[in-house]
Amino acid sequence: MSAYEGSKMQELHQDTSTNFNTSTKTLNNTTANQAKDQVTDIQFWGNGDTFKLICKASSKSEGWMKSTKAMEIEGVGCVVQVTTQQGGRVAEALTFVPGTRIDTILDSNDKIIERKIVGIK
Repeated sequence: MSAYEGSKMQELHQDTSTNFNTSTKTLNNTTANQAKDQVTDIQFWGNGDTFKLICKASSKSEGWMKSTKAMEIEGVGCVVQVTTQQGGRVAEALTFVPGTRIDTILDSNDKIIERKIVGIK
């Protein structure tokens, strides 16, 4: 990599990490409907809940969030996405886990209280 390319990459990194404001980011959304209620300018194309939230942890005061989401391909397996955000930095990974499905646990009022990835029976 040339010195010019290196400086441009550093510039881009600085731009993306300084333009992110964690104090205004909504960290507690778990569904597309909840996001619509909390983020006034959000727009969706397609199903905003294609990837189902499996688990999430965040700290607004410390500016970080970690989540695991999965998209089930019925009878085949799940595409699993993990995301880590620390300040303005985001890291994501995707993988396919064959032979799995998303199991949803409901409370007595049929409200989703948990999801987990389990083997296909």
